[in-house]
This record gives sequence, C-alpha cells and structure tokens, in this order.
Amino acid sequence: MKIDLLYEIAIPKPWHANSESEAYWQTIEQIELADQMGFDTVWEVEHHFLNEFSHSSAPEVFLSAVAQRTRNIRIGHGVTLLPHPFNHPIRIAERIGALDILSRGRVEWGTGRSSQFEQAPFGIHYRESRAMWQEALEIIPRMWREDPFSYEGRYFKIPPRSIIPKPVQKPHPPIWMAATSPESWLLAGKNGIGALGFSFIMNLDEIGARIAGYRGALKEAKPVGAFVNDRVGVFTIVHCAETNQQARDNGAHQAAIWYTLYGVRNIFGDPSAGPDAGGDAPYQEFVDSNPLIKRATQGKLSFEELDRQDSIVVGDPDKCIRKLERYRDLGLDRVLCLMQVGDISHQKVLQSLRLFGQYVIPHFKRLG
Repeated sequence: MKIDLLYEIAIPKPWHANSESEAYWQTIEQIELADQMGFDTVWEVEHHFLNEFSHSSAPEVFLSAVAQRTRNIRIGHGVTLLPHPFNHPIRIAERIGALDILSRGRVEWGTGRSSQFEQAPFGIHYRESRAMWQEALEIIPRMWREDPFSYEGRYFKIPPRSIIPKPVQKPHPPIWMAATSPESWLLAGKNGIGALGFSFIMNLDEIGARIAGYRGALKEAKPVGAFVNDRVGVFTIVHCAETNQQARDNGAHQAAIWYTLYGVRNIFGDPSAGPDAGGDAPYQEFVDSNPLIKRATQGKLSFEELDRQDSIVVGDPDKCIRKLERYRDLGLDRVLCLMQVGDISHQKVLQSLRLFGQYVIPHFKRLG
C-alpha cells in the first residue's frame, strides 16, 4: 500500500495580509520534504469559493511549481473538475500534457464534478454535471492519442484539430475519479479508472463494501482510456506526533473535527441552510443512511467517535501504523494523507511528515 499526501490548502481565520501567500509557500516546503521522506504521490484538489477550507482554485499552476522543486514524488492533479464551464476538455488535455512534460512523466490525473455550491456560479446544474463529466472523460484520453482530434456530441462539438502538447507518459497518464457516493464507486469501475474515496466520516467496513462494488464493476468495464487503472485509494485526516498526547496538544483532534464539519456540510449540504447552501440533493439518501454523517451535519460529532472507528489516523507512529494496517487489509492500493488541515502549525506538519518518513512509510514498504 502506497502512502500519499493530499492538499487542499486550508487557511482558517483569522487571516493576516499574507495568509494565502504564506500557506502556499509552506505547502511547497512540506511537499519538498515529503519528496525526501518517500511519499509516493502528492495530490492537489481543485476547489472554488471555499473560504478557509480550500484556497486551491488553480492546481495546474501550483503543481507546475511543485514539479520543479521535486524529483521523485508523483504529481496528482486530483481532481480536475470536468463539467463545462469549469474547464473545457481541450484546456484540460493541454494543461495535463504540459504538466506531464514539466514533471518528466509523473502525473496522475484525477477527475470529478464538485458540489452544487461550486457548480452554480459557473452556470452548471447538478443534474447535468454527471453527464458533462462523462462526456469530457471519454474524449480527453482520445485527445492525447489522436492527431488530429475531432468530436461531435451532446456538450462538445470539436472540428479536426491538433491538441498539443502531448503527455510524456504513453499512451497517457493514469486516470482516476473522486468517488463520494456508492454509485460513483461503481461508475469508476465501469469506466475502467481508479477510484479515490474518503474515510474521514465513514466506517471502514463501508469502505470495504465500496471496494467490493468497484471490483465487481471492473469486470464489465468499458475503459475510457487506453488501459484500465484498477487501483483504489482513500483520503483521510492524518497527523503523527511523538506521543498520542502530543498529537492532541498539536491541535490534531480539533483540526479533525473542524475539517469534518466543514467538509460534510460542503459535500452533503447543510439541511438548515436551503437548497443552494452546498450539497447535491441526490446525496440526501446517503446522508440519511450514515449516522456519523448525519451527526456531523448537525454539528454533534466528536473526535472520539471518528477515532474509535479508525475514520482518521492521528497519534504516535505505532498508532498510525496500526490504523493504516486496517486500511491495507481492506485491499486499498494507497492512502492519501491530509496533514495540512485546520490550525495545525507548519512546523508540526513538517514533524508529522518526518515521522512518517522515518517509521510509517518504511513499515509498509517492508510489507511490499
């Protein structure tokens, strides 16, 4: 099982004049260290309008800088929002091609469609967003292999053109999908692409069921790419300290709750705030069937509840290893560690990265 990093560039208030600049450069310093510590891939999200939670609206720019400051760690553009007009598929193909060149063939390409809160200002209706995602997903890998490329479909009509530059990786970088609902895990399998889910609010047995569904769907896959990416990963909140008490003192417990409450309300919607507040209406059944998600939307969730079911990975190296072994036993190919979160200081994040590099990552490399 590979150990990755995930960044959303969180900047909790109160802010000062250089808060965003400072957070960006601290994140780059953290990734430079992670490159030395043996992390496999660094993933950077695309989000819009999410004050405090994520100031990462231009990951293609940020990851280009990361590519120049690292040598080994792979570059996960995860996820690119495919519904147009977030991003036109031609522009996505061009940007990923350029990033793969600048990273010397290290790109992992993730895809997604985001929430109603982010879609609405771009003029995207959530009921059309999945169809938009699917059509873009099917044609972008073709743009990397066909020259000239042409297409006529429901959302895009493209006359014959050369889409350049092409990626270094042939036939193209591995393709992934952000998998939130049970249906999205199945959809990833049917498309023959990797699935990236989350565990920070879910029972690990539920993750196991999602993986089983994905593996079943893969058997009947119609791959959108030139090859099947049959790997699965989840992201969760992670903080490692020298002792469990130190992890608490570093603010990891509070950060986990802060992120979970904000994230759940953004992904699944705040029931008290009206239909344009955040989540997709189709997620309501998922919310109702998951007690922890329902408690989180009501602001009643505790750190102990998350810790008890291993939804998050916070503690000393031994505790982190024990928890991640449960993830490995589920059949996960990778865990994406969200370490830059809440009010955990930059120096404490660096220390967490060092402890992972010294103790946790070698443990899983020894296990193969």
